[in-house]
Amino acid sequence: MELTYKITFLSDWHCGSGLSGGAEADATVIKDDRNLPYIAGKTIKGLLKEALEEMYEVKPDTKEKICIDELLGYEIKDEKTKKVIETKSGIAFFSNATLPKEEKEDITPVLSDFLYRNIASTQIEKNGTAKDNSLRVMEVCIPITLEGRITGIASEKQIELLTNALKWVRHLGVNRNRGLGRCKFEITPKSN
Repeated sequence: MELTYKITFLSDWHCGSGLSGGAEADATVIKDDRNLPYIAGKTIKGLLKEALEEMYEVKPDTKEKICIDELLGYEIKDEKTKKVIETKSGIAFFSNATLPKEEKEDITPVLSDFLYRNIASTQIEKNGTAKDNSLRVMEVCIPITLEGRITGIASEKQIELLTNALKWVRHLGVNRNRGLGRCKFEITPKSN
């Protein structure tokens, strides 16, 4: 079984590449070989796992926990040391979330630069002045819509869990608590 979704960003967002932009920015957005932004499937998986764990805390259900573990994987920890001794993979596969095909084809390498801008922030001291060496410049992507797929789903119950988790996520990426990455996930009909 498969679940397709779209992410509509309502604000600028940043999912980092781990790279610096040289003199331009301290942190850049992750991009494909055509300079187009995307969100790695493992990031989406992590967000959904976090959402499902939060939902489970609110309403514990052993059957749902087993279903979540089968779907997304889990760790087996030593009871005394709490160290991970084994990791079990889940059955679901998460594609990268990318621009829709039509938009990818329309955006040339020159136009792709208009998808990004830099924002700066600095730490403020108690006396109201900027702290020395605290200026940070981050590249962000403008609000856009991305699409992704989750495959390998085994049951309708897992579809229901993932659908609820997608609805639970409201922010994505870095500085979620500072207004970046506000988004809305929607389930979309499966494309042929």
